[in-house]
Amino acid sequence: MEVILIILVVVAVIAGLVFSHRLARKRREAMQAFAADRGLAFIAGHDSSHDDRFGRFGMFRRGHSRAAFNTMDGTMAMGDRSVRVRAGDFRFREERGSGKNRRTVTVNLSYLIVWNPFGEGPETIVRREGIFDRLKGVLGFDDIDFESVEFSKAYHVSSDDKRFAYDLIDPRMMEFIMSTSPPAFEIDGELICISDGKRRWDIEGFGRHFDWARDFLNHWPRHLAKSMAERDTKGSQ
Repeated sequence: MEVILIILVVVAVIAGLVFSHRLARKRREAMQAFAADRGLAFIAGHDSSHDDRFGRFGMFRRGHSRAAFNTMDGTMAMGDRSVRVRAGDFRFREERGSGKNRRTVTVNLSYLIVWNPFGEGPETIVRREGIFDRLKGVLGFDDIDFESVEFSKAYHVSSDDKRFAYDLIDPRMMEFIMSTSPPAFEIDGELICISDGKRRWDIEGFGRHFDWARDFLNHWPRHLAKSMAERDTKGSQ
């Protein structure tokens, strides 16, 4: 009886591995087709240098055994702009629990990085407000408040430059963010990273986030784009 039970367990494990492999292959093929449809290069293999290149974003520095894979990279049209993008899956492992309950957990997530066509911006994070954010607010931690109480209650905004944050999130941008409920996004230098840092997207999800990034750029305030361009011009002289 014990032998039969062991055999059944082994068969179940093998079946699970085969099923997982098929799902991974199906996802890889779908992402490759998605990339080709948008004129992007596709790299299926692991890129262990990703966390060094994009380590300015905290989610790429978490845990250990970090690697990007199923990577889509290149330049594509977003509205009337030609924009450099990089998107795909990212994996890391981290230790959770303590003592006998300590275990290694693998976290898989998806992301979209867009090279900002308007220039470089200070580190600015916009994400849904959480219970810990409300607690930090009570304790006096920094969270930028806006004239719209509804927006300030719904979203946590932090920035190295409050003036930039106020210029970026004008009433039109505020309405756009409220109506589209994006995952968290972060601006740092010339890069904009869109991801909640927790979960993978399906192919439709990648499509929605690419579309959101295009619309986000279309809502970028003109006066801010102009001032960024002027600043970059002065900096290059």
